[in-house]
Amino acid sequence: MKNRDVAWDPASQPTFWINHVSRLLMRDFEARLRPLGFGMAYLPVVMALEEQGPLQQKQLVSLIAVEQPTMAALLSRMERDGVVVRTPHPSDKRSSRFDLSAAARERIPDAKRVLAEIADLALHGLGPDERSALFSMLRHVAANLGEGRDIFPPPQIAVE
Repeated sequence: MKNRDVAWDPASQPTFWINHVSRLLMRDFEARLRPLGFGMAYLPVVMALEEQGPLQQKQLVSLIAVEQPTMAALLSRMERDGVVVRTPHPSDKRSSRFDLSAAARERIPDAKRVLAEIADLALHGLGPDERSALFSMLRHVAANLGEGRDIFPPPQIAVE
């Protein structure tokens, strides 16, 4: 069978735009979170520690569904940046627990405000039905790509 050249115009594909928007969002999130001492990679750990309190590394690995070496490197960076503190586990002297630093806890409301502002900017001009349809379509795309579990609960769309 002869190889045929397939014409492909990336900008005509929704997947191109999904990737492009993701990159723009990450750029803006990172730029606005860095002055607060956070990065986007930190947020799943920050959210877990804010909600559940001190956790062991193995618990964070399970909650966030990343590999242990990835979590170890992330926690090292977060500790270096003063976002988390490591303390000995009270009953297992071979283990440590991680918790948010006092400074990080103080900055969380500002980080959440920044995230909300950027999300609002990104969705500006879309009405409640359009936002709901967008959420639904993106969740469907994620399911098609093998996302077998919900990372976040379905969003509550505020009527403007």
